[in-house]
Amino acid sequence: MRGLLLAAFLALGLGLAQPFTVKDARGQTITVRSIERIVSLNGVTTEILFALGVGDKVVGRDTSSYYPAAVNKLPTVGYQFQLNAEGILALRPTLVLGREDARPPQVFDQLAAAGVTVVRVPDKPTLEGAKEKIRTIAAAVGQVERGEALVRALERDLLVLRSKQRQATKQRTLKGLFLYLRGTQVTYVCGEGSNPVGMMELAGIANAARGIKDCKQMTAEAVVGAQPDVIVVFTKGLESVGGLEGLRKLPGVMQTPAGQAGRVVAIDDLYLGGFGPRAGRAALDLFIGAYERQGLYIAGEPAQP
Repeated sequence: MRGLLLAAFLALGLGLAQPFTVKDARGQTITVRSIERIVSLNGVTTEILFALGVGDKVVGRDTSSYYPAAVNKLPTVGYQFQLNAEGILALRPTLVLGREDARPPQVFDQLAAAGVTVVRVPDKPTLEGAKEKIRTIAAAVGQVERGEALVRALERDLLVLRSKQRQATKQRTLKGLFLYLRGTQVTYVCGEGSNPVGMMELAGIANAARGIKDCKQMTAEAVVGAQPDVIVVFTKGLESVGGLEGLRKLPGVMQTPAGQAGRVVAIDDLYLGGFGPRAGRAALDLFIGAYERQGLYIAGEPAQP
């Protein structure tokens, strides 16, 4: 019996030592030979790594990574759109995972040239995109079964949302406008292709910013033209302009149904815009704020694991 247990243990060890293969965002097959030192260049990627049970292998993160709380003890390598290879290489990573649009793009080439395995993670603002993201990261770290468990949990969360949406079929579809705010001087209207708008649509809220792709400088004309029933913002963004009253002072806001009614949903950046394992819960929170509440609704982020 002891010999059989030893053989099984050795077989398990050898299995875990096997390299993993994954198809990245470019469709290229990447071989991952070691996950002993992972650097994550995206907040949702970091969240997924911890949810997959390999958080103890993460030795560095970008500044968009702040969930779960344990990641805040890790060193940072800058923001995912302002990276430099030197800071990442200083952490001696064996694997780097980052969004496919991380910048500058040559950083990935520099890391690969230094012998570091790099996996570009897809980032599509849809439900299927969330599943693809989870599965890509899970394959890269040899946790395919746990990745599928995360996908199933996401689908269960969505069942609750779908039930609420069916109950609300007699209501008209609300139009929502997402505003990215970082103080009164950094204000953007986001439309098609942006993650928060994708989350609004998943929640059953129509995109009021028709004709706008990604994020554009906010103007009174764009806000008034959209005529949203509800305005969606990041919680930090709302705080940065002085709360609801500050938001209503921004150009054009009071000339909309949402502004006049003070109908605003505020939700955490990563929770709303991540399209990760918590996407179903975030969409449900957004639905509740838009369809079941009046005035300002600050969505509650689920307790951190």
